[in-house]
Order: sequence, then structure tokens, then C-alpha cells
Amino acid sequence: MTRIVNVRFRDAGKTYRFSCDGVNLSIGDAVMVETTLGTDLAHVCEEPYDTDTEDKDITPILHKATEAEIERYDEKCAQEKEAFVKCRELIDMRGLEMNLVDCTYSFDGKKLTFFFTAEGRVDFRELVKDLAYAFRTRIELRQIGSRDQAKLVGGIGLCGRELCCCTFLDKFAPVNLKLARCQGLSLNPGKLNGACGRLMCCLQFEKEAYEDARRRLPDTGDRVRTPDGVGIVSDVNFIEEQLSVKFTHDNETNIERYAWADIESLNPEICDRRCANCEAKNRGKNKNSQQDIEDIDESAIDPEDSE
Repeated sequence: MTRIVNVRFRDAGKTYRFSCDGVNLSIGDAVMVETTLGTDLAHVCEEPYDTDTEDKDITPILHKATEAEIERYDEKCAQEKEAFVKCRELIDMRGLEMNLVDCTYSFDGKKLTFFFTAEGRVDFRELVKDLAYAFRTRIELRQIGSRDQAKLVGGIGLCGRELCCCTFLDKFAPVNLKLARCQGLSLNPGKLNGACGRLMCCLQFEKEAYEDARRRLPDTGDRVRTPDGVGIVSDVNFIEEQLSVKFTHDNETNIERYAWADIESLNPEICDRRCANCEAKNRGKNKNSQQDIEDIDESAIDPEDSE
């Protein structure tokens, strides 16, 4: 049995696993760990847990951070703020088209890393010389994307909550417009883009639920059997799994709502649909089954028999 703890080196950084056998830890505690860049201070972000899985790659924490190490960490944070201001002044002096986002010192102070965004490639060789002269340490400039910028800076999303990327997301999953189409969302950039200007990461959260619903439910425009006859699906609520079905009789149009569970047994051919990742292929596969429904004499279906 091994006791595992997840820690972060930054407030919105990736979580890393370490073993903590024999050490009593809780969320927020500062611990010292060994990394590829040397000894560093990290904070516990989740309650420790026990596991039977043995992983030789998991290294143990060194110890709880002492008061002296915590003071050194606070000094490092203060130095980072000063370095950020100085670097921005040098960027303005050089006239470089780059947006400084953040900077971080290594715990031993031997390396200073600056994070920035830019539209294209930036020649910052002279800037590196200026920074090395100003801080007398090893300098690294790292260009990041708009999503990483939002993760470092933080903010509030359209939902009113703090951004997912700076609270619990460890890595970014690919997000594209297919996810928005699959969920029936309006392709409005103002509603789909997050604080970073890219598609919101939360579109990925309900992907599996929508894919499962699309496999089982008909699409808008499909003809379906109902207890009231054959109609055309005008709208689908994938979350509640309800259909709006349009009926046209004698130039009169009525729309009724049905729970898919109530009419699923009347439409077995729709239940056989494959994954709806590619709607064009799905419509091609179901063309024959839809034709069967079109050939049905609506008057031959008695609502009471269907129930």
C-alpha cells in the first residue's frame, strides 16, 4: 500500500504525483520535492490517498517545507514580481511586439523563465542579453499560446465561475466546431469562445453524453412513428432525450413533444444507428430505413394499438 499525494508548483499548474508514506499532509501544505531541475517547493492540491498500484516512477516527497524554506519561497515570489516589471520595461525599450504574461524563478534562483505571447516569431536575442545583465542568472524566454495565457492569468468564464483551466484542468483537450454542432449549439463565436479567444474547453466535458444520445436518438428532419401517427422531427433535446415532432394534416401543422423512451420501441431502425460523429455517413446508412417509414400509410397506425 502506497500513499499518494498530488501537488502543484504553481496555482494553475499541472498536478504531479509523489508518494508521502509516513507524512501527514493536508490540502495547502507546502512540501519539498526533487524534480529534474532540482529541489523545489510545491503545495498539496488534493487530499492524499492510498493505492495498491506500485509505480517505480513515483518519487517520494523530501519533507514538509520548513519556515526558512517557506520564507525563501515568499522571497522568490517577490523577486518574480520585480523581474516581471523590469522585463516589461526592457521590452518597451526594445520595441518588441510581445506580450509578457508571467515569470518564475527556480527555487535556487539560478534560472529565471519568462512567458510571453506574440502573433509571430520574435527576435529576442538582445532582450535576453539585457535580462542576463540585469539579473545575473540564466534566462529563458518561452512563447506560449492564448490558452496557456488564460491559465496563468486566470479570470471568470461565461458561466460566472472561475476558468476551468486555472482551477482543475491539468492539460488541454482538443476542441473543435464538431463538438458545438454535435451539441446543437449556435455557431456564434461570442458564445463559444472562452476568455482565451479559443473554443471553450467545457465543450469537451459532455462529449460522451451527446455522442451516446446521438447514437440512439433521431436527427432533426427524420420521420418517426408515434402513437399519434408518423411525423417529422423538428427539434431534439439531447439532454432530456425529448423530441418535438411535427404533424401536417389538411394544411394544418401541429407540434407535439414525446419522450424518446416512450416511442423508442416504435422506431427500432433508429436504434441501430451507428456513432453520429459523421452525420453525412449516418444519413446515408439510414436512407433505406427512413424510406420504409415514408412508405407507411399513416392511417394504418392506430394510436391505441401503438400504445
